[in-house]
Amino acid sequence: METLLLNAKDKGATDAAAKILKNGGLVAIPTETVYGLAANAFDAKACENIFIAKGRPGDNPLIVHISDMEMLNEVVSEIPEGAKILAEKYWPGPLTMIMKKSEKVPDVTSANLPTVAVRFPSHPVAREIIEKAGFPLAAPSANLSGSPSPTSFEHCVHDLMGRVEGIIDGGASSVGVESTIISLAGEKPVLLRPGYVTLEQLQEVLGEVMVSHAVLEKLEEGEKVLSPGMKYKHYAPKAQVTLIKASSDDYVKYVNEHAKDGVYALCFDEEAEKLSVSTVTYGSEFSDEQQAEHIFDALRIIDESGAEKVFAHSPKVTGVGLAVYNRLIRAAGFDVIEL
Repeated sequence: METLLLNAKDKGATDAAAKILKNGGLVAIPTETVYGLAANAFDAKACENIFIAKGRPGDNPLIVHISDMEMLNEVVSEIPEGAKILAEKYWPGPLTMIMKKSEKVPDVTSANLPTVAVRFPSHPVAREIIEKAGFPLAAPSANLSGSPSPTSFEHCVHDLMGRVEGIIDGGASSVGVESTIISLAGEKPVLLRPGYVTLEQLQEVLGEVMVSHAVLEKLEEGEKVLSPGMKYKHYAPKAQVTLIKASSDDYVKYVNEHAKDGVYALCFDEEAEKLSVSTVTYGSEFSDEQQAEHIFDALRIIDESGAEKVFAHSPKVTGVGLAVYNRLIRAAGFDVIEL
Protein backbone atom coordinates (compact mmCIF):
# COMPACT_ATOMS: atom_id res chain seq x y z
CA MET A 1 0.00 0.00 0.00
CA GLU A 2 1.01 3.65 -0.29
CA THR A 3 2.34 5.12 2.95
CA LEU A 4 1.76 8.82 3.63
CA LEU A 5 4.83 10.41 5.24
CA LEU A 6 4.02 13.35 7.52
CA ASN A 7 5.99 15.81 9.64
CA ALA A 8 4.37 16.91 12.88
CA LYS A 9 5.77 20.41 12.39
CA ASP A 10 3.78 20.87 9.18
CA LYS A 11 0.32 22.42 9.30
CA GLY A 12 -2.41 19.83 9.03
CA ALA A 13 -0.11 16.84 9.69
CA THR A 14 -1.85 15.68 12.87
CA ASP A 15 -5.24 16.25 11.20
CA ALA A 16 -4.16 13.96 8.34
CA ALA A 17 -3.00 11.31 10.81
CA ALA A 18 -6.29 11.50 12.71
CA LYS A 19 -8.24 11.18 9.46
CA ILE A 20 -6.42 7.97 8.56
CA LEU A 21 -7.20 6.58 12.03
CA LYS A 22 -10.89 7.58 11.77
CA ASN A 23 -11.05 5.67 8.48
CA GLY A 24 -9.74 2.50 10.14
CA GLY A 25 -6.13 2.89 9.02
CA LEU A 26 -2.79 2.55 10.79
CA VAL A 27 -0.37 5.38 11.59
CA ALA A 28 3.07 5.16 13.21
CA ILE A 29 3.16 7.96 15.78
CA PRO A 30 5.86 9.36 18.08
CA THR A 31 5.71 8.90 21.85
CA GLU A 32 8.26 9.71 24.54
CA THR A 33 9.12 6.00 24.95
CA VAL A 34 9.30 4.58 21.40
CA TYR A 35 7.24 5.12 18.25
CA GLY A 36 3.90 3.31 18.32
CA LEU A 37 1.84 1.78 15.51
CA ALA A 38 -1.60 3.22 16.21
CA ALA A 39 -5.15 2.22 15.37
CA ASN A 40 -8.59 2.84 16.86
CA ALA A 41 -8.53 0.73 20.03
CA PHE A 42 -12.29 0.10 19.75
CA ASP A 43 -12.11 -1.07 16.10
CA ALA A 44 -11.41 -4.81 16.07
CA LYS A 45 -10.58 -4.91 12.36
CA ALA A 46 -8.13 -2.01 12.63
CA CYS A 47 -6.42 -3.68 15.58
CA GLU A 48 -6.22 -6.96 13.66
CA ASN A 49 -4.37 -5.04 10.97
CA ILE A 50 -1.75 -3.96 13.53
CA PHE A 51 -0.90 -7.63 14.11
CA ILE A 52 -0.74 -8.23 10.34
CA ALA A 53 1.45 -5.19 9.59
CA LYS A 54 3.93 -6.06 12.36
CA GLY A 55 3.81 -9.85 12.00
CA ARG A 56 2.90 -9.81 15.71
CA PRO A 57 1.67 -12.96 17.48
CA GLY A 58 -2.03 -12.73 18.31
CA ASP A 59 -1.50 -13.66 21.97
CA ASN A 60 0.52 -10.47 22.61
CA PRO A 61 -1.86 -7.77 23.95
CA LEU A 62 -1.79 -4.14 22.78
CA ILE A 63 -1.40 -1.04 24.94
CA VAL A 64 -4.26 1.45 24.71
CA HIS A 65 -3.24 5.12 24.73
CA ILE A 66 -5.50 7.88 26.07
CA SER A 67 -5.25 11.68 26.01
CA ASP A 68 -7.17 12.53 29.19
CA MET A 69 -8.55 10.85 32.30
CA GLU A 70 -12.14 10.94 31.04
CA MET A 71 -11.12 8.60 28.22
CA LEU A 72 -9.88 6.10 30.82
CA ASN A 73 -13.48 5.49 31.90
CA GLU A 74 -14.30 4.26 28.39
CA VAL A 75 -11.45 1.76 28.44
CA VAL A 76 -11.64 0.18 31.91
CA SER A 77 -14.55 -1.14 33.97
CA GLU A 78 -13.08 0.01 37.29
CA ILE A 79 -10.14 2.11 38.46
CA PRO A 80 -8.33 0.63 41.48
CA GLU A 81 -7.14 3.01 44.20
CA GLY A 82 -3.52 2.20 43.38
CA ALA A 83 -4.09 3.24 39.76
CA LYS A 84 -5.47 6.60 40.88
CA ILE A 85 -2.39 7.21 43.02
CA LEU A 86 0.03 6.22 40.25
CA ALA A 87 -1.87 8.28 37.66
CA GLU A 88 -1.62 11.33 39.89
CA LYS A 89 2.17 10.93 40.12
CA TYR A 90 3.24 9.45 36.77
CA TRP A 91 0.60 10.30 34.15
CA PRO A 92 1.06 11.59 31.57
CA GLY A 93 4.28 9.63 31.20
CA PRO A 94 6.01 6.30 30.50
CA LEU A 95 3.84 4.11 32.75
CA THR A 96 1.28 1.53 31.59
CA MET A 97 -1.28 0.15 34.03
CA ILE A 98 -3.26 -3.05 33.55
CA MET A 99 -6.85 -2.96 34.78
CA LYS A 100 -10.09 -4.79 34.11
CA LYS A 101 -11.33 -3.79 30.68
CA SER A 102 -14.64 -2.27 29.63
CA GLU A 103 -17.00 -3.93 27.17
CA LYS A 104 -15.91 -1.43 24.50
CA VAL A 105 -12.43 -2.99 24.23
CA PRO A 106 -12.43 -5.80 21.63
CA ASP A 107 -10.87 -9.15 22.46
CA VAL A 108 -8.25 -8.69 19.72
CA THR A 109 -6.96 -5.55 21.46
CA SER A 110 -6.53 -7.33 24.79
CA ALA A 111 -5.44 -10.70 23.30
CA ASN A 112 -8.60 -12.30 24.77
CA LEU A 113 -7.66 -11.28 28.31
CA PRO A 114 -10.25 -9.79 30.71
CA THR A 115 -7.82 -6.93 31.32
CA VAL A 116 -6.46 -4.06 29.26
CA ALA A 117 -3.13 -2.20 29.37
CA VAL A 118 -3.55 1.60 29.39
CA ARG A 119 -1.11 4.49 29.07
CA PHE A 120 -1.44 8.28 29.02
CA PRO A 121 1.58 9.42 26.95
CA SER A 122 3.29 12.74 27.61
CA HIS A 123 4.40 13.31 24.01
CA PRO A 124 2.42 16.32 22.69
CA VAL A 125 2.07 14.94 19.16
CA ALA A 126 0.69 11.61 20.38
CA ARG A 127 -1.82 13.38 22.61
CA GLU A 128 -2.87 15.78 19.85
CA ILE A 129 -3.52 12.90 17.45
CA ILE A 130 -5.58 11.01 20.05
CA GLU A 131 -7.62 14.15 20.79
CA LYS A 132 -8.26 14.83 17.10
CA ALA A 133 -9.19 11.20 16.42
CA GLY A 134 -11.63 11.29 19.33
CA PHE A 135 -10.94 7.76 20.57
CA PRO A 136 -8.15 5.89 22.39
CA LEU A 137 -5.42 4.35 20.25
CA ALA A 138 -4.05 0.84 20.50
CA ALA A 139 -0.34 1.24 19.77
CA PRO A 140 2.41 -1.36 20.18
CA SER A 141 5.91 -0.42 19.03
CA ALA A 142 6.03 0.57 15.35
CA ASN A 143 8.51 -2.08 14.21
CA LEU A 144 8.42 -5.52 12.67
CA SER A 145 7.72 -7.98 15.47
CA GLY A 146 10.81 -9.23 17.27
CA SER A 147 13.19 -6.61 15.87
CA PRO A 148 14.59 -3.66 17.87
CA SER A 149 11.93 -1.10 18.78
CA PRO A 150 11.87 2.19 16.81
CA THR A 151 12.99 5.41 18.45
CA SER A 152 12.93 7.56 15.31
CA PHE A 153 10.86 8.31 12.22
CA GLU A 154 13.60 6.72 10.10
CA HIS A 155 13.31 3.42 12.01
CA CYS A 156 9.56 3.33 11.28
CA VAL A 157 10.06 4.07 7.59
CA HIS A 158 12.64 1.27 7.38
CA ASP A 159 10.31 -1.30 8.95
CA LEU A 160 6.82 -0.25 7.88
CA MET A 161 6.97 1.61 4.55
CA GLY A 162 4.28 0.10 2.32
CA ARG A 163 2.73 -1.80 5.26
CA VAL A 164 0.77 1.04 6.90
CA GLU A 165 -1.23 4.07 5.77
CA GLY A 166 0.84 6.74 7.50
CA ILE A 167 4.02 7.56 9.46
CA ILE A 168 4.41 10.89 11.25
CA ASP A 169 7.78 12.36 12.23
CA GLY A 170 7.77 13.79 15.75
CA GLY A 171 11.51 13.67 16.41
CA ALA A 172 13.56 11.17 18.38
CA SER A 173 12.01 9.44 21.40
CA SER A 174 13.45 10.87 24.61
CA VAL A 175 13.08 7.83 26.90
CA GLY A 176 14.15 5.17 24.42
CA VAL A 177 12.61 2.03 25.98
CA GLU A 178 8.98 1.05 26.18
CA SER A 179 6.86 2.00 29.17
CA THR A 180 6.91 0.32 32.55
CA ILE A 181 3.96 -2.07 32.84
CA ILE A 182 2.33 -2.77 36.20
CA SER A 183 -0.76 -4.90 36.73
CA LEU A 184 -3.32 -3.59 39.20
CA ALA A 185 -5.96 -6.15 38.26
CA GLY A 186 -5.16 -8.63 41.02
CA GLU A 187 -4.85 -8.63 44.80
CA LYS A 188 -1.32 -7.17 44.70
CA PRO A 189 0.47 -4.91 42.21
CA VAL A 190 2.78 -6.86 39.87
CA LEU A 191 5.56 -5.41 37.72
CA LEU A 192 5.34 -7.13 34.34
CA ARG A 193 7.80 -5.03 32.34
CA PRO A 194 10.40 -2.62 33.76
CA GLY A 195 10.83 0.82 32.23
CA TYR A 196 11.70 4.43 32.95
CA VAL A 197 9.36 4.51 35.95
CA THR A 198 11.41 2.17 38.12
CA LEU A 199 10.48 -0.63 40.50
CA GLU A 200 11.90 1.44 43.33
CA GLN A 201 9.65 4.38 42.43
CA LEU A 202 6.58 2.13 42.26
CA GLN A 203 7.43 0.69 45.67
CA GLU A 204 7.72 4.19 47.13
CA VAL A 205 4.16 4.94 46.04
CA LEU A 206 2.43 1.58 46.52
CA GLY A 207 4.52 -0.22 49.14
CA GLU A 208 4.83 -3.88 48.18
CA VAL A 209 5.13 -4.52 44.44
CA MET A 210 5.64 -8.08 43.24
CA VAL A 211 7.92 -8.70 40.26
CA SER A 212 6.83 -11.18 37.61
CA HIS A 213 9.39 -13.94 37.03
CA ALA A 214 9.08 -13.09 33.31
CA VAL A 215 10.98 -9.83 33.88
CA LEU A 216 14.25 -11.78 34.11
CA GLU A 217 13.33 -15.29 32.95
CA LYS A 218 11.77 -17.06 29.96
CA LEU A 219 8.05 -17.70 30.00
CA GLU A 220 7.25 -21.35 30.56
CA GLU A 221 6.01 -23.34 27.56
CA GLY A 222 2.33 -22.45 27.03
CA GLU A 223 2.36 -19.73 29.73
CA LYS A 224 -0.05 -16.90 28.98
CA VAL A 225 1.35 -13.54 27.90
CA LEU A 226 -0.13 -10.98 30.31
CA SER A 227 1.46 -7.89 28.79
CA PRO A 228 3.63 -6.76 25.87
CA GLY A 229 7.36 -7.41 26.22
CA MET A 230 7.08 -10.80 27.90
CA LYS A 231 7.91 -12.86 24.81
CA TYR A 232 10.99 -15.10 24.86
CA LYS A 233 12.90 -13.62 21.87
CA HIS A 234 12.26 -9.94 21.45
CA TYR A 235 14.00 -6.68 20.51
CA ALA A 236 16.60 -8.75 18.66
CA PRO A 237 19.02 -7.83 15.87
CA LYS A 238 19.91 -10.39 13.19
CA ALA A 239 23.27 -11.18 14.82
CA GLN A 240 23.64 -13.71 17.63
CA VAL A 241 23.80 -11.76 20.90
CA THR A 242 25.41 -13.00 24.12
CA LEU A 243 24.97 -10.92 27.25
CA ILE A 244 28.07 -10.70 29.45
CA LYS A 245 27.59 -10.00 33.18
CA ALA A 246 31.00 -8.87 34.40
CA SER A 247 33.09 -5.98 35.62
CA SER A 248 34.37 -3.65 32.91
CA ASP A 249 37.88 -5.12 33.07
CA ASP A 250 36.64 -8.71 32.87
CA TYR A 251 34.27 -7.85 30.01
CA VAL A 252 37.05 -6.22 27.98
CA LYS A 253 39.39 -9.15 28.63
CA TYR A 254 36.75 -11.74 27.60
CA VAL A 255 35.81 -9.95 24.39
CA ASN A 256 39.44 -9.41 23.35
CA GLU A 257 40.17 -13.10 23.96
CA HIS A 258 37.27 -14.02 21.65
CA ALA A 259 38.00 -11.47 18.93
CA LYS A 260 37.61 -12.62 15.31
CA ASP A 261 35.95 -11.51 12.08
CA GLY A 262 32.24 -10.79 12.45
CA VAL A 263 32.45 -10.24 16.21
CA TYR A 264 31.18 -6.94 17.61
CA ALA A 265 30.99 -5.50 21.10
CA LEU A 266 27.89 -3.69 22.36
CA CYS A 267 29.55 -1.80 25.15
CA PHE A 268 29.65 1.30 27.32
CA ASP A 269 31.26 4.50 26.01
CA GLU A 270 34.22 4.14 28.36
CA GLU A 271 35.14 0.66 27.02
CA ALA A 272 35.25 1.22 23.27
CA GLU A 273 38.92 2.18 22.99
CA LYS A 274 40.00 -0.82 25.07
CA LEU A 275 38.44 -3.41 22.76
CA SER A 276 40.08 -5.07 19.77
CA VAL A 277 36.80 -5.74 17.90
CA SER A 278 34.34 -3.39 16.20
CA THR A 279 32.24 -1.59 18.78
CA VAL A 280 28.82 0.00 19.09
CA THR A 281 28.29 1.95 22.29
CA TYR A 282 24.97 2.50 24.07
CA GLY A 283 25.82 5.15 26.65
CA SER A 284 27.98 5.69 29.70
CA GLU A 285 28.48 2.92 32.23
CA PHE A 286 27.40 5.46 34.84
CA SER A 287 24.08 6.57 33.27
CA ASP A 288 21.30 4.01 32.91
CA GLU A 289 19.07 6.78 31.48
CA GLN A 290 21.58 7.23 28.63
CA GLN A 291 21.68 3.47 28.11
CA ALA A 292 17.88 3.35 27.85
CA GLU A 293 17.80 6.22 25.38
CA HIS A 294 20.35 4.63 23.03
CA ILE A 295 19.95 0.84 23.34
CA PHE A 296 17.52 0.27 20.45
CA ASP A 297 19.38 2.61 18.12
CA ALA A 298 22.57 0.70 18.96
CA LEU A 299 20.92 -2.64 18.17
CA ARG A 300 19.79 -1.29 14.81
CA ILE A 301 23.30 -0.02 14.03
CA ILE A 302 24.54 -3.55 14.73
CA ASP A 303 21.96 -4.87 12.25
CA GLU A 304 23.27 -2.51 9.56
CA SER A 305 26.89 -3.43 10.31
CA GLY A 306 26.53 -7.04 9.23
CA ALA A 307 27.78 -8.32 12.59
CA GLU A 308 27.50 -12.07 13.10
CA LYS A 309 28.21 -12.32 16.82
CA VAL A 310 27.72 -9.65 19.48
CA PHE A 311 29.05 -9.62 23.03
CA ALA A 312 26.85 -7.16 24.95
CA HIS A 313 27.99 -5.80 28.29
CA SER A 314 25.16 -6.16 30.78
CA PRO A 315 23.92 -3.03 32.56
CA LYS A 316 23.12 -3.03 36.26
CA VAL A 317 19.74 -4.51 37.23
CA THR A 318 18.44 -1.70 39.42
CA GLY A 319 16.65 1.56 38.55
CA VAL A 320 16.27 2.20 34.82
CA GLY A 321 19.10 -0.31 34.32
CA LEU A 322 16.60 -3.11 35.00
CA ALA A 323 14.61 -1.99 31.93
CA VAL A 324 17.72 -2.04 29.74
CA TYR A 325 18.73 -5.45 31.09
CA ASN A 326 15.22 -6.79 30.44
CA ARG A 327 15.45 -5.74 26.77
CA LEU A 328 18.98 -7.05 26.30
CA ILE A 329 18.32 -10.45 27.84
CA ARG A 330 15.49 -10.91 25.36
CA ALA A 331 17.58 -9.63 22.46
CA ALA A 332 20.07 -12.34 23.47
CA GLY A 333 17.41 -15.04 23.75
CA PHE A 334 18.57 -15.51 27.36
CA ASP A 335 22.10 -16.45 26.30
CA VAL A 336 24.02 -15.05 29.29
CA ILE A 337 27.61 -15.55 30.49
CA GLU A 338 28.46 -14.50 34.03
CA LEU A 339 32.14 -13.93 34.74
